[in-house]
Amino acid sequence: MSEILTDHDLSRANTLGLPCIAEAFAAPSRVHALQELLLQAAQQGSPVTVLGGGSNLILPERLRGLVLQPALSDWWLEEASNKVLVHAGAGVNWHALVMALAGSGLWGIENLALIPGHCGGAPIQNIGAYGVELCDVLEAVHLIHMDDAREQVLTPAECAFGYRDSIFKHELAGRVVITRLVLRLSRTPHPRLEYGDLASRTGDAPTALQVAEAVCRVRQEKLPDPARLGNAGSFFKNPFVSRDAADRLLTTYPELPHFTQSDGRIKLAAGWLIEQCGLKGWRQGHFGVHDRQALVLVHFGGGSAAELLDFAAAVAGQVVERFGVELEREPRLAG
Repeated sequence: MSEILTDHDLSRANTLGLPCIAEAFAAPSRVHALQELLLQAAQQGSPVTVLGGGSNLILPERLRGLVLQPALSDWWLEEASNKVLVHAGAGVNWHALVMALAGSGLWGIENLALIPGHCGGAPIQNIGAYGVELCDVLEAVHLIHMDDAREQVLTPAECAFGYRDSIFKHELAGRVVITRLVLRLSRTPHPRLEYGDLASRTGDAPTALQVAEAVCRVRQEKLPDPARLGNAGSFFKNPFVSRDAADRLLTTYPELPHFTQSDGRIKLAAGWLIEQCGLKGWRQGHFGVHDRQALVLVHFGGGSAAELLDFAAAVAGQVVERFGVELEREPRLAG
């Protein structure tokens, strides 16, 4: 059985830097230890919260019950006929894995460099950046059910992936713990450079590592480092509207960035909407809108989850008032 700590400080375990105390905390490094902890919590009727890298999470000041942070940190390669399968434990640092694989000449996730967090959180959010989503390369998700600790493996289709969405936010929310990902990568070069100025930053015939490094440079220019300024990356999802609604907006705002989807809906740029409301760099109390990327809300220290949610509601309210477009929060609220 893994050691269980009481009244454990989680303020360093979330990239927003919000103060939080866990009533009980454990970081099991083996699957069987994780199963034992889940069974014990189920027998005691204790609530369980699963914590990964804390990069897409809003923590309250206190979390009741047991907080589990799986420390399953092993990863390995499995060679297949025309692909390479990467098995990565839930506790593996996502960015470190991306850079290691890109440095080994493996293609598929190089565009997802510098996304904070652990591998176990990646499917929940269906992380994506620069034209690539996790679901593009995912082979399988291994998990454990919280109620009886049974193991299961899901295919990508069973994960019901969508834009920043998955079954883990709906039917399986709070019911399973992800233990391992299996990624499908290739040794054949296939750079995706259509986003922004990636092509000009990498030149002709780049390596996977060169693409990953270019993505890192772009992200570092635009996004604050959570180690220096608390944030959870993009705080709002890019909203989708109907074609008629988009046409009405474009009549007034012809410069509005918009992207037609396969289902006919139009995706808008949430950051642009927030910036047009004059909120870039706006600060109220302990929170603010980042001065270089309006999609990112930042924590200057000393604030709480309740204050953050109020601040986010004020930002979203101004977007509704001006554009009639609802913004949806991206980070999950724990507890």
